[in-house]
Amino acid sequence: MGEPVVELERRIAALRTALRMAALAGEKEQARALRAELRAAERAWDDLLAEDEAGAGAERPAGTAESPAGTGEGARVTERPGALMPLREQVHEALSLLTVPAAPRLLAAVHEAFFASSFPTARVTSLKRDEERSFRLAPYARPYYICAALAADRLAPSRGLLAVSTWPAERRMIGSLSPRVDFLVSAIRVADAIGRLPAGSLPADRLLRRFAANIPGVPVHSATVDLRMVVQAAQAELEVHQAADSRVRRAAARRVRELDDVQQLFGARFGEERVSG
Repeated sequence: MGEPVVELERRIAALRTALRMAALAGEKEQARALRAELRAAERAWDDLLAEDEAGAGAERPAGTAESPAGTGEGARVTERPGALMPLREQVHEALSLLTVPAAPRLLAAVHEAFFASSFPTARVTSLKRDEERSFRLAPYARPYYICAALAADRLAPSRGLLAVSTWPAERRMIGSLSPRVDFLVSAIRVADAIGRLPAGSLPADRLLRRFAANIPGVPVHSATVDLRMVVQAAQAELEVHQAADSRVRRAAARRVRELDDVQQLFGARFGEERVSG
């Protein structure tokens, strides 16, 4: 595939991110302009891809048959533009929307609901290993790292929960009440994001219903879930748990600062010496 196609793919990925951010922020004029620019870039990508295919067909030796679409090793699979974005950026987008640590399955659901693409959750485990390896080789060389949420008692990686390295340490700590608190915060963030969407989204509505089903006082049997009711019910329960949870997280954040830089982001594992920074 030629260099112009690769450049267009990068541009499409950037435009889709900018469009979604503008839509979530309620900037309708900017979203309209970005949408038109995105459509033009996608049409140009299709045209260049067709030219590449035509060129490959002209170079094919006589007597060879092209594999049917979707079959055989020679079949070309065209992914939608959202799949062009690297996995770490997709995870970062979803975490940035939620603002709290989350498991890969939730992150994939959030990305599908608000960024029109999903990713294989099985790859996220290797992503975190790659991020730690990269940080060890060149600390802070990247603007952010996908890192671990840490158990508040042992400062070890909290199984399956991801966070962003640029978040305050307190937000990355996980105490006994933290999973519920983070669930409620996520529900509020999802409801707020849906309220800023220019049009309804079935994946987003399904995601909100999953949250609402686990928040007391929110009816989920109607055709639509009331956004304001979800936010109000979640905030009411947050008032019960948040103060106690914050105390545990703040105490853990003070202790984690005694570890070295790698351990602060990726956790202190059993048998690994804790090194003060």
